[in-house]
Amino acid sequence: MKEIISTTKAPAAIGPYSQAVKLGNMVYTSGMIPLVPDTMQIVEGGVQQQTKQVLENLKELLGSAGSCLEKVIKTTVFIKDMNEFPKINEVYATFFNSKQPARSCVEVARLPKDVLVEIEVIAYIE
Repeated sequence: MKEIISTTKAPAAIGPYSQAVKLGNMVYTSGMIPLVPDTMQIVEGGVQQQTKQVLENLKELLGSAGSCLEKVIKTTVFIKDMNEFPKINEVYATFFNSKQPARSCVEVARLPKDVLVEIEVIAYIE
C-alpha cells in the first residue's frame, strides 16, 4: 500500500504533492529545495549552503520514513549552473562518503523559488 510521508522536520510541500511516498520497502521523495523547515525561507548563502540545507532536509524526511541517507540508492540533482557542480560535489560528498548512490545531475533553466539546487532521492527501508 502507498503511504504518504510527512514531517515538520523538513519543509512542507509548497504545492499539491507529498514530501515523500513509501511503497513497500521503498521511499521516493519529492524534489527538496533549500528551505529552512521552521521558517520556510531559503537558507542564506550560496550553492554550498543551499546544498547542505537540501541534504539535511532529505536526511530528516528519510528518517521520518524509517530510512536514512546510507540507504539511498539513487539521487537526481537539479542545478541552476553546471559551473557550480564542483561546489555541490564538495558538500554532497560529506553526506554520501561511503556507498555512494547512483546519481543523475541536470542543469535546468529555473527551479522553484529561484533556488540554486534541488535534489530528490529514492531509498530503501530494511
